[in-house]
Amino acid sequence: MALTAAQRKAREKRNTIFVEDGEVVTVDTFPGEQFIVRIRAPKCAAAAQPGSFVHLTCDASLPMRRPLSIMRVGDDWIEVLYKIVGRGLRLLSQKLPGDAVSVLGPIGRPFRPHPERPNTLLIGGGVGIPPMVFLADRLRRDDGEWRPFAVLGSEIPFPFETQKSRLDVPGIPDDVDSAMPLLEAWGIPTRLTSLRGYPGCFDGYVTVLADAWLHELPDSELARTEVFACGPTPMLRAVADLAARHDLPCQVSLEEFMACGVGGCAGCAVKIVTPEGEAMKRVCVDGPVFDAASVAW
Repeated sequence: MALTAAQRKAREKRNTIFVEDGEVVTVDTFPGEQFIVRIRAPKCAAAAQPGSFVHLTCDASLPMRRPLSIMRVGDDWIEVLYKIVGRGLRLLSQKLPGDAVSVLGPIGRPFRPHPERPNTLLIGGGVGIPPMVFLADRLRRDDGEWRPFAVLGSEIPFPFETQKSRLDVPGIPDDVDSAMPLLEAWGIPTRLTSLRGYPGCFDGYVTVLADAWLHELPDSELARTEVFACGPTPMLRAVADLAARHDLPCQVSLEEFMACGVGGCAGCAVKIVTPEGEAMKRVCVDGPVFDAASVAW
């Protein structure tokens, strides 16, 4: 008997998500009640792709897990960045090295860069920064001719010590020189934006600074450019509009509340435009990455 499309899709996802008894390795604390936590979870680390996320238990007293984007992976560990929003993440923030954390992941459809468009514009806002870091790391390790440029924004202090960039970027004002040290060390130019007046940051939205960079690209290079973004929905909508104005393909990682994280509850469904018409798609397993032009903003 031939399988239905739903059955084929379900089979494709078998043995791609793992449940592991993770162990907290390190906890770094930043202003604005932000935390970067490294968790030993070798199965998840081996299978994770840029854009995928994990569903973590925050505490034994709280049965509901919390979804967090993966920022970096190592041989046997993953890193996540989060800021405290609610009781669950506050409980998670109290974990110490050596504590156990149940890890469900990696989950979701990842970013899929196209080699014919090596100019990759990475736009991250707030806790949408981690997927951009993961994608930048993967691109620099790939054998392709990738040329990523990251624009990162935050309205609270950045979860890292900023530094003055050593890498020139066409179209960017000279006084906008604040960068993320990790990406700079990888040779990936970065510029930071904020409306809070942080030194060296662009005083405006990520889309305005990204637009300035895109305007400096000749048509031949625009034709080799692709946009990737993660952040709050208003930012993603603006990024989608920016990409459309420049006729660029754009992939966005959506943020939604979710309960199960594996497609069962459909609590994270969003409206997506498909060739057959509008349909409700689950951010957890049908996404979180979608073609920006397909999202019914």
